[in-house]
Amino acid sequence: MIDLRLLREDPDRVRASQRARGEDEGLVDTLLAADATRREALQRFETLRARQKALGSQVAKAKGDEKAALLAETKQLSQDVRAAEAESNAAGEAADRALLALSNIVDPASPVGGEEDFTVLEEIGEIPTFDFEPRDHVELGRMLGAIDLDRGAKVSGSRFYFFTGVGALLASALVRYAQDYAVREGLTPVLPPVLVRPEAMEGTGFLGQAAENVYHLGDEGLYLVGTSEVPLAAFHMDEILDAGELPLRYAAYSPCFRREAGAHGKDTRGIIRVHQFDKVEMFVFCKPEDADAEHQKLLAHEKAVLQAIGLPFRVIDVATGDLGASATRKFDCEAWVPTQGKYREVTSTSNCTEFQARRLRTRFRDEGATRPVATLNGTLIAVPRVLVAILENFQQADGSVGVPEVLRPYVGRDVLTPIPGR
Repeated sequence: MIDLRLLREDPDRVRASQRARGEDEGLVDTLLAADATRREALQRFETLRARQKALGSQVAKAKGDEKAALLAETKQLSQDVRAAEAESNAAGEAADRALLALSNIVDPASPVGGEEDFTVLEEIGEIPTFDFEPRDHVELGRMLGAIDLDRGAKVSGSRFYFFTGVGALLASALVRYAQDYAVREGLTPVLPPVLVRPEAMEGTGFLGQAAENVYHLGDEGLYLVGTSEVPLAAFHMDEILDAGELPLRYAAYSPCFRREAGAHGKDTRGIIRVHQFDKVEMFVFCKPEDADAEHQKLLAHEKAVLQAIGLPFRVIDVATGDLGASATRKFDCEAWVPTQGKYREVTSTSNCTEFQARRLRTRFRDEGATRPVATLNGTLIAVPRVLVAILENFQQADGSVGVPEVLRPYVGRDVLTPIPGR
């Protein structure tokens, strides 16, 4: 959530952020009114409570008619205090709901606009040219015995799949390479739970605009995570960290689950947009003043992995209207997909400043005072999309696919060859 002091002191900045996101700036006035009502109700309760305490000491000293009058006033005041407390609690809950409805304040450096208004920061690697008609990843996956979409649909429905044979080896290789890279770079490896409580999901910001894509196990009151950002963000929930421990940098491997609501008709062929996938996600807790530098480090890690694999890609600065609710700024790395003739997102890194930490009550102690940490996240590897890019960019005329050099020790071969008869 945003800092209430910022809202009170500079509501126009919050309104401008809402406009840049394409979201309702009227929420700002709703929150301002709710905040004023909460403070008034709290002041009334505290005033009555103070009077109640003062009367208590007077009653002990009073006698006769004076005592009787004070006792009568005390009885009435007790009722007034209970009513004021209930009013204060209700006003506080209303203000909290209004506060949770507001997205993070966008970074002034983020390009303003919708999904297509991003800024290209750089293009890395050479787009391949073929002296043959390139096959898409679905055809290559069938020829190699690497991807089985038909049986995935038979077993689980649309947008599910099996990785088989060399496909399973390549998928595992991507995860293992990313984990090894993360450890070399000093990130702590994590295997997190993928079922979380509502406070973890809401605290990370995924029960707002992203709620339609979240799987909910109603009987258990738990949610399946769409990214291990969620359990990582909640890892230090309700904790006060020591400033000397920061930054804390993690890299978690987990399966991820997304409903892909609203994606009807989009990317229906293949494994670009699926309901379940594996991912290695980085997460950082740091001092707010260090957040921008940590954001650049996460982006550097993502770029380094894609460059090591040998994929052509570009880096974009995501526009304000395409930011998640928690992010103040986001960079995407998009790999080239030859048969689509365009770049597709494969990694993303977001600076969430103190937004998630306020919701999750994660603070740090610095020179005796406590304040919220900043949180950042970044995808090191999202298996299906990177695997798609590898198959299509490294393919040969006969349907074989070269294995990127850094992955060969994990896959155990240099080339993936088609299965005869396919």
